[in-house]
Amino acid sequence: MHINRREWLTGAAASLLLTNELTAQEARATSATELPASSDEFPIVATRTFLNSARWHPMSTSSVRAMQAYADFAMTRSPKQRELVNTMEDQVKARFAQLINANPLEISYVQSTMMGENIVLAGVEAFTSPGNIVTDVLHYQASIYLYRSLQRSGRDVRIVGQRDGRIEMKDLEAVIDKNTRLVSLSLVSFANGFQHDLKRVCELAHAHGAHVYADIVQAAGAVPIDVRESGVDFCACSTYKWLMGDMGIGFLYVRQDLLGTVIHRTQYGKKQITDFESHIFPYDAPSGAPETWKNVPGSAGFFEVGSYSLSGIACLTQSLSYIQKLGVDRIQNHARSLTSRLQVELPKLGFLPLSPPDGAAHIVTFAMKDPDHVRQVLAARSIEVTFEQHRMRISPSVFNDHKDIDRLLDALHGAPDGSVIVP
Repeated sequence: MHINRREWLTGAAASLLLTNELTAQEARATSATELPASSDEFPIVATRTFLNSARWHPMSTSSVRAMQAYADFAMTRSPKQRELVNTMEDQVKARFAQLINANPLEISYVQSTMMGENIVLAGVEAFTSPGNIVTDVLHYQASIYLYRSLQRSGRDVRIVGQRDGRIEMKDLEAVIDKNTRLVSLSLVSFANGFQHDLKRVCELAHAHGAHVYADIVQAAGAVPIDVRESGVDFCACSTYKWLMGDMGIGFLYVRQDLLGTVIHRTQYGKKQITDFESHIFPYDAPSGAPETWKNVPGSAGFFEVGSYSLSGIACLTQSLSYIQKLGVDRIQNHARSLTSRLQVELPKLGFLPLSPPDGAAHIVTFAMKDPDHVRQVLAARSIEVTFEQHRMRISPSVFNDHKDIDRLLDALHGAPDGSVIVP
């Protein structure tokens, strides 16, 4: 069963990057598609049943061609392509800003989600200043490591527990007070797909004078995000998950009115300045200072340091266009049509559901006693999901369909020898 079937145009024929490198045949091949996306756009569907996009989303053929075209430029330095390469960083930022309803000046590149979170913590002096930090147990693993480490060093870090796979507002209300500096959370939990009501969290935190950071790596591109409507102060994400990009490149959003007041520059580098001029050598223009420069406006002028992956940015010229033209609402509804079946069927087989029914929909998690046996059964049928301790996480994307869910359910109904799986 397909949902909302309609044709949509990809950005291949009008790409922001090196479009004249694409042949007419390639442009036609990627000019129209529908959900689920075809093997022409996502070849991985021809090789396995891939239900693991929350770990690392497969790239599309359009994105790979954009990266190859950038690699050709890096090899040849073609003058006719230099302008496109020189402008694609700003263009990709603008597309991401549009995706989350931000101003492009509020977006800076970072290497990863965790880099963004560390920049925020350092910039608001949360590492060293008085007051408390609030987070929850469904935040990302590396973030829990960060906050537990701060807690062990003597910082007042309050980590809210979960109830039936959820973080309850009443439990946040119990620990956020006038001394709270920062509330840090994952908008969508990597662990089970629980999604915070970000607007309510921000209203609660702001009422006590605190600010809110959201890890949106499991949300951006998969669920609608509106930073204006929610009121979130800071958020960050890598791009290799639901933005369908690559590792080593991500985004940091910082509300513009907080720059230089609530959050400060803690790292310095070339990406923060422009028009640098020396005044110490023969024929240099005279000046009262040995060097002069202008600061780059906005978030980039505070938080970007050195070079970032241009091949990763090239990939995003296609993937962000793909997501925008398809529509995040439609992507979310497609995932919900698939995971809702799993929420009904897997408990009948003895799998314990860990994801709340009103979660983000593209991530569902189940617990079992014998994950090794289940892992072997799925591997034998080329079905890929994530196993974490005694948990199985399933995360379908735009290229999955109900046949993939059928394959998974058929595999979990019985082992290849006909015996019943006992999770």
